Amino acid sequence: MSDKKDVVIIGAGPAGIQAAIHAVRKKCEVLLLGRIERSALYSAHVENYACVEGVKTGKELLEAGIAQVKNFGVELAEDDVLKIHQEENAFAVELESGTTVHSRTIIFANGTSRKKLKVPGEKELFGKGVSYCVDCDANFYRGATVAVVGNASAAIDGALTLTGYADKVYLVSKELNASGDLIEKLESSAVEHVSGTWVSEIQGEDAVQTLLLEDGRQLSLDGVFIELGAKGAMELALEIGVMLDMDTMSHIEANKKTETNVDGVYAAGDITGHPYQMAKAVGEGCVAGMEAASFAKKQKRNE
Repeated sequence: MSDKKDVVIIGAGPAGIQAAIHAVRKKCEVLLLGRIERSALYSAHVENYACVEGVKTGKELLEAGIAQVKNFGVELAEDDVLKIHQEENAFAVELESGTTVHSRTIIFANGTSRKKLKVPGEKELFGKGVSYCVDCDANFYRGATVAVVGNASAAIDGALTLTGYADKVYLVSKELNASGDLIEKLESSAVEHVSGTWVSEIQGEDAVQTLLLEDGRQLSLDGVFIELGAKGAMELALEIGVMLDMDTMSHIEANKKTETNVDGVYAAGDITGHPYQMAKAVGEGCVAGMEAASFAKKQKRNE
């Protein structure tokens, strides 16, 4: 994989795929990051999309889209993004594989879904020790004892980050599913890995006090971070100063050109808000791909 790109697209759903098609057709070097099975469309059935007759499964449509982008010359990687840093005239995108890709532009197209544990106490103690964002809330747990719950890259990276704040960090996972490099970092860290089990309940009165595990163990805690899957758009966007919608704080604020407040950063699809429909995602992906490609090419000319 080349470490220099014109456009990096985070999210392999309909918005990301369409953005990739339009960006690469403008003769840009494009990297599309993500796994189609994580798209909200993957398990859906579609019958209200223009020019597509009958009922199609989301899986069918996404697989066809991935075949298209490959044919057009888009580079694909099923890597999760761990961090994004802004550099002079570029963004450094750190991947779970240990690779850092430098890109002139970024397109967020990775949706808004936040997976939950769905265990007793999770909802009741949200904001009282239960968090879904290490990067947002780590500073509140200086000197504390915390646990991160999850099997993938976001959980491992979150646990490693928390070692710089908390006195004690647990990682609770059934079975880790991440790159070897990231797992090696975990094993050489101060994180205590509680493996082969899962959470059955989060307990506490006015704040988190205890994490009950399925194997009967109990962890006394001040906070629980639920990080299931890859890092979400909110965390990654905040790292580079992208503004969120002030009404919901769960969407990225973008204009009709899909531009955010940060030059060279665009957002398309569910991450920009309702309606959560494939037609909207594809339309915004088209605009984002063209706008990002134009921005990157202008940067090239000025270098």
